[in-house]
Amino acid sequence: MAREKAVAAMSGLINGVIVRITLRATLSRKRALLLALPAIILIGISALLKATAATSTSWPPEFLGQVGFTVLLPLTALIIGTSVLGAEIEDGSIVHLLATPVRRASVIFSKYLVATALTIVFAAVPEYLASAIAVGPGNKLSIGLLVGAVAASFLYNSLFVFFSAAFTPGRALAFGLIYVVLWEALLSNLVPGVALLSLGHYGLAIANAIADNSTLHPYLSTGTGIEMGVVVAAVLLAFGIRRLSAFTIKGDIA
Repeated sequence: MAREKAVAAMSGLINGVIVRITLRATLSRKRALLLALPAIILIGISALLKATAATSTSWPPEFLGQVGFTVLLPLTALIIGTSVLGAEIEDGSIVHLLATPVRRASVIFSKYLVATALTIVFAAVPEYLASAIAVGPGNKLSIGLLVGAVAASFLYNSLFVFFSAAFTPGRALAFGLIYVVLWEALLSNLVPGVALLSLGHYGLAIANAIADNSTLHPYLSTGTGIEMGVVVAAVLLAFGIRRLSAFTIKGDIA
């Protein structure tokens, strides 16, 4: 009985119509090409470095942890996460959506599910493919990076879907870009203490639980990464739901 109630509650949070509409809107031809480009570049660089590694020992496959988790993943999630609500807010169709008897939590979770799934496809899977080229598909590093990248996809999108609900599309993208460049790509890799509030390093900590590779530099234990990740993601999604609920009353977003 308890399991049936849990399944019913989860199904109430995911609206199939919203999921399908969001998928169609997000995967327009131009946007799909934009999302695929960084992944193609990453895989190409990995193949090139692997080819040159035959005569050089300078190829460090662990760079995928830093480049993938603090650049590729957050930038892909930023583009997707800020667009799943942003386009509807920008063209005003969000008003019609919120006028329907759909729970605000269902809107957020449906958009979040789509954003996370697309980030996994366009960033987490390419992260694994690039690592598989470098060290082999069954290597602990490859598997660890895949698991960590999937986790990071959930974490990053909780932030960027919140930005999408809290700000206008332009501001959401700008704030997200500042966060990715300054916090994730720069400070979290230069100042170890910043990793405690870094979504990318939560993912790296989870990846390192499998990879067991100190050169990934997660700066956090696996337990801390999981606990902090769950708490931060839950808080961000809760704030996103609250902000979207306020939108129905005020009629605008800051």
